[in-house]
Amino acid sequence: MKLMLPLLVTLTALAAPARAADPAPDVARLLADADRFRMVDDDLVVETRVTTTSPDKERLYTVYAQSGRRSLVVMRSPAEQGQKVLMLGDDFWLLMPGTQRPMRITPMQKLLGDASTGDIATLRWSQDYAATLVGAEPCAEDAAPSAPAACWHLSLAAQRKGTSYARIELWLGRTHHEPVRADLYVQSDKRAKQARFIADRPERPTRIDAMELIDALGHGRRTRIEYLSRQARRVPDAWLNPMALARNPTLE
Repeated sequence: MKLMLPLLVTLTALAAPARAADPAPDVARLLADADRFRMVDDDLVVETRVTTTSPDKERLYTVYAQSGRRSLVVMRSPAEQGQKVLMLGDDFWLLMPGTQRPMRITPMQKLLGDASTGDIATLRWSQDYAATLVGAEPCAEDAAPSAPAACWHLSLAAQRKGTSYARIELWLGRTHHEPVRADLYVQSDKRAKQARFIADRPERPTRIDAMELIDALGHGRRTRIEYLSRQARRVPDAWLNPMALARNPTLE
C-alpha cells in the first residue's frame, strides 16, 4: 500500500490538464491600436506645438496628415512663417517663401530641438514597420509617471527607406495598447532618441496628447511635441503636389 501512494500521485499529476499559457497577442492589431491613439482618422489636420527648455523656444505647426503616407507641415511661428514641408511616401521637400523651387530634404531634418520633420509628420507605424513581439515587460525606464505598470514590448524594423528611424523599440500598455515609451534608432543602429507618450486619461486613454523626446546621444535635451487639436479633414490634391504647392503658397 505504501508503494502504491507515490504511483497514485504520479498518475494523478499526469492526468491533470496542463495550465494553458496566456495566448500571445496579435502583433498587427497591437500596432494598429497604437496608431489609433495618435491618428484618430485617415485624413487629419493636427495643430501642433513644439517646445524646448534649453534654450526656451516654442514653435507652432499645422500638420495635414493624409492617407497614403502623405503629410503637409505648415509652419506658423513668425521665425518660420511661410515655410512648408511636404512628405509623399519616401520623398520630403522643403518649400521656402518667395521661391518656386522645392528643396529635397530628409525626414531627419531638424525643426526645433530634437524634433524632426518625421517626428512632426505623425507617421503611422503600422504602414511603415514590420513588428515582432519581444514579450511582456514592465513599462518603466523614463516612462511618464502616470504610465501603466505592464507593457507589451514590440521591436519595429523599417520597411522602406523614407522612415525617420531604422528601428524602434516600442512599449504599449497591455490593457489598452496605448504607446507608453520608445527607443528610436537611426540607420547606424545608434539610439538617437527616447520618446515617452502622455495620454489624455491614464486610467482609460483615448488619445495621445503629447510626446516628449529625450536626446539619447549624451546631451539629455528634452523636446515636447503637443497635439493641441485634431480634426478630420481631407485636403485638395494640389496641396500635396510640390510644384503646385510652390505656385500656390497661401494654400487657397
